Amino acid sequence: MEWEVAGVGNALMDALVVLDDDSLLDELGYGRGTFHPVDHARWTQVYERVQLAGVVFDSGGSCANTIATVGRLGGAALFLGQVGDDQMGRLYGSLLDKACGGHRLQFTRETATGKCLSIISRRDAERTMLTDLGAATLLRDLAGYDRELARSRVAHFEGYTLLDSPMKDAAITAIRAASAAPGVTVSLDASDPFVCRVVADALWATLKEHVDIVFLNAEEARTLAGVDDPVQGALHVAERAGVETVVVKLGARGSMVIHRGEQHPIACFPVKAIDTTGAGDAYAGGFLFGWARGMSPDRCGRLGSAVAALAVGQVGAVVKDVAALQDAIARSA
Repeated sequence: MEWEVAGVGNALMDALVVLDDDSLLDELGYGRGTFHPVDHARWTQVYERVQLAGVVFDSGGSCANTIATVGRLGGAALFLGQVGDDQMGRLYGSLLDKACGGHRLQFTRETATGKCLSIISRRDAERTMLTDLGAATLLRDLAGYDRELARSRVAHFEGYTLLDSPMKDAAITAIRAASAAPGVTVSLDASDPFVCRVVADALWATLKEHVDIVFLNAEEARTLAGVDDPVQGALHVAERAGVETVVVKLGARGSMVIHRGEQHPIACFPVKAIDTTGAGDAYAGGFLFGWARGMSPDRCGRLGSAVAALAVGQVGAVVKDVAALQDAIARSA
């Protein structure tokens, strides 16, 4: 296998800023702690209001965060997505280069790079996201990347790509190619309760036909399974879809790894929360790094939890402290 983890997802530049209060959100009419789709012009307008507060840029998008985390942990990782042929797109590529040593990004002149402005509350680390998808969902051609997926131990995808967009067909083609390749484990992050509601049939079909590992948070497990208890929801997903490994993240309660019907409760690592952006992506990165290296399911869960704690204790989803990441690998044993 050439790659330990390779993935396909929406490439979104993260622009993260910490604000002392919610006055700007109140003025603009954005509810705190929620997701707001915006166009390029509106995104730029709000960004100009906060740029002097110290905006931090990083490569983002659910799958890209996970792949970059694997790279930072020392794994051989590769990501395919699409960005604009612009300054932000080139910065995105350079950030992936630093995390993974390379990328398979496609650059388009059709529209600007997709981006997410994450406004973080200094008081409680709650984040409010303004997202312009831009070029991210316009990827139409794998350009031979299916061959890269076939040479990976784990192929990772995000539920967002199953939503109706030009990228949907490319994502499904990639998932099918990975599933058909011998020795490749197919992993999917459900991404959002919205995905579980809007494209439930497509998600169930994908899980049943192609997926070996699925990551859910508590609300996604409830929504997808139609039950109140997220662990019971995860068990239902494992049984109905026949997914070998279901991971459900339970917030302060930790997480549960269900592997071949056996439940492995995973505790949280204590941390003072600074920014919760991408904590689930960081968890998946730690988990899949461990999986690709043959760690047991419960150790993969502990590593995922340790990496997620490091992510929550900083601004941004991808942990760059190599020493801390190596310590997390050791502590998961």
